Amino acid sequence: MKKRSSFINAYEFPHSIKNKVSQIYPHLHHSDLEQVLRGLRDYFHLISLSRSEMVAMPSQVVDVAWHEFILFTKEYAQFCSKAVGHFVHHTPAEAMKSESRAQLGIKKAWRISCHREQINPFKPKRLPLIFALDGRLNIEDGFLYELNCMRSTSSNNGTGSSATGFCGSHIGCSSGCAGSAGDGGCAGDSGGGGCGGGD
Repeated sequence: MKKRSSFINAYEFPHSIKNKVSQIYPHLHHSDLEQVLRGLRDYFHLISLSRSEMVAMPSQVVDVAWHEFILFTKEYAQFCSKAVGHFVHHTPAEAMKSESRAQLGIKKAWRISCHREQINPFKPKRLPLIFALDGRLNIEDGFLYELNCMRSTSSNNGTGSSATGFCGSHIGCSSGCAGSAGDGGCAGDSGGGGCGGGD
């Protein structure tokens, strides 16, 4: 596992990934694009730790980077083999067999992300990077996750973004979880957003 983790951390992604992300989101600066690549690394770490279960993609901007990487078919296949031990297929959200599979995928991403960043998945004090990126980088068509579940998730969060909002602390919950949105509990268990996933 350490060998795979080191490989992912040291891997040099094709330069065209930054170019593609920059074409779609021209407001992003060099440091923003570096964060996107860090998010892409994080996503492959999630897949590596998922034990071959589907992990949904929580970030629109990282999904764009992933799509571009996949186009380098030979390099991508070699990367997947060394990074996670198998080829990582991209399944668009629309093609998922059921909504519950997509929800399980985003919950898996949330739990592993929180574990990696030492965040309590049920009462987070901050969002894991891959869940925070779209909001942090003002990605217009991105997914916004909030810690304060009492705020209207249909609002634009004051960012001017038209992105969809989701409650972070609700993602990590199961249907048996008790509590209310006001106390950081899991009422309503909204599945959260995502751009499909890899398995």
